[in-house]
Amino acid sequence: MLNLLACALTLALGLANAKQQRYTINVVDANVDPDGFPRPAITVDGAFGPLLTAKRNDDFKIEVNNRLSDPRMLKGTSIHWHGIFQHRTAAMDGAAFVTQCPIASGHSFTYEFPAGGQSGTYWYHSHYSTQYCDGLRGPIVIYDPRDPYRWMYDVDDASTVITFADWYHAFAPVVAARHVPPRPDSHLINGLGRYPGSTGGPLSVVSVEKGKRYRMRLINMACDPNYLVTFEGHTMTVIEADGVTTKPRVVNSLQIFVGQRYSVILSANQPIGNYWIRANPSSGSQGFAGGINSAILRYEGAPALEPNGTAQTLGTTLLEQSLVPYYNPKPPGGHHPPDVDFVFNITFNNGSFLMNGVSYQPPSVPVLLQILNGADPRELLPKGAVYILPRNSVIQISVPGGSLGAPHPFHLHGHAFSVIRSVGQTVYNYDNPVQRDVVSTGGSKTDFTTIRFRTDNPGPWIFHCHIDWHLAFGLAVVFAEDPAGQVRGPQSQKHNKAWDQLCPIWDSLPDSEH
Repeated sequence: MLNLLACALTLALGLANAKQQRYTINVVDANVDPDGFPRPAITVDGAFGPLLTAKRNDDFKIEVNNRLSDPRMLKGTSIHWHGIFQHRTAAMDGAAFVTQCPIASGHSFTYEFPAGGQSGTYWYHSHYSTQYCDGLRGPIVIYDPRDPYRWMYDVDDASTVITFADWYHAFAPVVAARHVPPRPDSHLINGLGRYPGSTGGPLSVVSVEKGKRYRMRLINMACDPNYLVTFEGHTMTVIEADGVTTKPRVVNSLQIFVGQRYSVILSANQPIGNYWIRANPSSGSQGFAGGINSAILRYEGAPALEPNGTAQTLGTTLLEQSLVPYYNPKPPGGHHPPDVDFVFNITFNNGSFLMNGVSYQPPSVPVLLQILNGADPRELLPKGAVYILPRNSVIQISVPGGSLGAPHPFHLHGHAFSVIRSVGQTVYNYDNPVQRDVVSTGGSKTDFTTIRFRTDNPGPWIFHCHIDWHLAFGLAVVFAEDPAGQVRGPQSQKHNKAWDQLCPIWDSLPDSEH
């Protein structure tokens, strides 16, 4: 009884301290040159997206003003808050034509949603076609005042957020129209990089003080590649994967796929100097000649110089299956069979990806709007693109590896999931598998990635490859979770008049304004 009272008091205090975090995101066209090559891009007030922060149990209120006008890039927009579950606020999830119509140029929309008790490392990006490949993306951190590892690090602030992204000198619509595997021109760390043959512009610098410990928050915000990441001469202690606290795991390197996030503790325990931060990509120019794919870890007191060398020592690389959740490690259903079991085979035909023979195409009426109007969304999309999931059930999804374009990093909106079989595993872990919201399907025909989650969050949730070019070519399905529960009862979806007006405004536009 005392424990229950203590838990109730802790929850009450947490909610009492909750605040509304307000932000304004002005989406504008602007000229940028992050790698020394100037080009127009889609930005937030002329730069890549700023860091958004909150504390656990806070609310977000984010006004998005669409001021795009360049006809060479997409002019509508829609922003997804990647990794945030949106319980009862699916209308704020930001997935174009799944949970909303895009925001038309010259119009605004305000996203309002709670952090919902989540904490960790997240990010936001356009979820309208391939728009975020032209620049609209940024990090989110939700801090936990009761972080169980708070004693293990000294610094955790904006200076310890490290983002990795690919960059293209051509506009995203042009790259997508080529229908060939896109090749990034460069790779950016915290928004700066170099391309092969460039004259050597500035690289990002992450500053540390000798003797201090840093919680580095790593985010892959790319459109395509995964990265092998190292901090030269330093180890990393992994304590978080995709917003889920894990038991510590010490490694020298890790592979981070599109959409994934890790928190690692780095101790500044080396001699004062400059050290390379390396991120070797899976596509585009690899290696580090001329400082490509690199940033600098600089100790206070070190000269403002670049380190020497072009090598990367991987040492012990993180195995996903070695991570164990700190809280509630048992997967839904445990050792029992799931209630619903899917196997999605990926094929490619005539320029399109297909899942079980169906290529996803966005509907003209968002799935959530269909549900709220009482329609069966399975009737308005290509058959096989939408699956109805019953409430309070254990759902298991398997995706074989080795398909064209693999490894595919699959992301599920609305949930974190337990990865009961990771890439490289041949057995299933029903006891304490890693939990996250993006998982690789693997590049080998012997890979068979399997995840589980419980349907405790009614909503239309898209499950898609986070290589944005692959999503544009149809590599997705939508799970309509408990449709009846979204319309009535305690789980019914919250939406407002501004959301109701998004589709009429969008539908009234000529195609040139999309």
